[in-house]
Amino acid sequence: MDITSNVKEGNARKKIVILGSAHPLRGGGIATFNERLAKAFMQEGHEVQIISFSLQYPNFLFPGTSQYTTETAPADLIIHSLINSINPFNWFKVGIQIKKMQPDLVVVRYWLPFMGPCLGTILRRIKKNKTTQIVCIADNIIPHEPKLGDQVFTRYFVKPVDSFITMSEKVKEDLLVFAPNKPTVFIPHPLYDNFGEKISKDLARKHLNIETDAKIILFFGFIRKYKGLDILLDSIKILQQSNPTLKLLIAGEFYDDEKSYKEQIDKLGIEQQLILRTNFINDNEVKYYLCASDVIVQPYRSATQSGVTPLAYHFEIPMIVTNVGGLAALVPDNKVGLIAEPNAASIAEKIIQFFNNGEQQYLPFLKEEKKKYSWSKMVEAIMSIATF
Repeated sequence: MDITSNVKEGNARKKIVILGSAHPLRGGGIATFNERLAKAFMQEGHEVQIISFSLQYPNFLFPGTSQYTTETAPADLIIHSLINSINPFNWFKVGIQIKKMQPDLVVVRYWLPFMGPCLGTILRRIKKNKTTQIVCIADNIIPHEPKLGDQVFTRYFVKPVDSFITMSEKVKEDLLVFAPNKPTVFIPHPLYDNFGEKISKDLARKHLNIETDAKIILFFGFIRKYKGLDILLDSIKILQQSNPTLKLLIAGEFYDDEKSYKEQIDKLGIEQQLILRTNFINDNEVKYYLCASDVIVQPYRSATQSGVTPLAYHFEIPMIVTNVGGLAALVPDNKVGLIAEPNAASIAEKIIQFFNNGEQQYLPFLKEEKKKYSWSKMVEAIMSIATF
């Protein structure tokens, strides 16, 4: 495909390429983010294309059931699925194609060292046009689950990048190890406002076939070890006798060993306190899970930022988060939610405190705090750090 053919001269202030996951890839929030960012750039009058993956992960490295969504492609975005993450010949080809486009700006996502060789090679080819500015949005620099080669791959990736955006102070600190002299700006993760508007709790629970009088806490997103679902299950055991109407809604696909969680649930004897929806949650279903909940719990062992937090802000759902990484910085304690330590007793204590306080206590703060997390601020940060 000739990707230069879609560029219309003179129709936008800047020609921008977003390099990262997009439809039909699911991307675990990254694809959704990239598509929403593209729309934000377009709203500012810029011309945008997304260059995504034809192969993002080989199947043996992908822990879920499918890398692809069945949802309809966004009609208003230009998306090219071109990058093969494991084919070096492809990296050179794609890099040369983008170089010839001469975009003013390439915004590249970096979330996993596995992508370092692929994206780093593409960026090196692009830089040869001596025109394009490269800004990286770094989700993670040091991964949650480290592997051999991570540092080498990350160092290779960061070299051709001109400047960085991070969405947590923790990632900004991590980045100093690899790129101490490159401009870096922290800007919080914008709201995911593309999943529809807030609906009533009763309507959401009716849609999900969940009892309306239960106290519902939500664990949302891919299930991985660092996210601490096992800690939360231990908390439910602590609360089991004193809070018989409490239910934990687990909504998300296993990216970890499902068997170990099932064995833990059986051992704890908490089956009746759980509502298991452990399949991939399509975009058009997200609002029902958020709006059906009284509170969202993020019991992470480690974290940088979380895509669940901006979802909670958008739907104005209070949060209980653990005091790790950058989570607590985005959740003012006793205002939009509560801060727990990453252990079962502390999380259980905060769940009790939340229901004693009542969710209405948190709503005014949520409505006010969410104003900080606009997509226009993300666009402004990217454009200000780029030196055109």
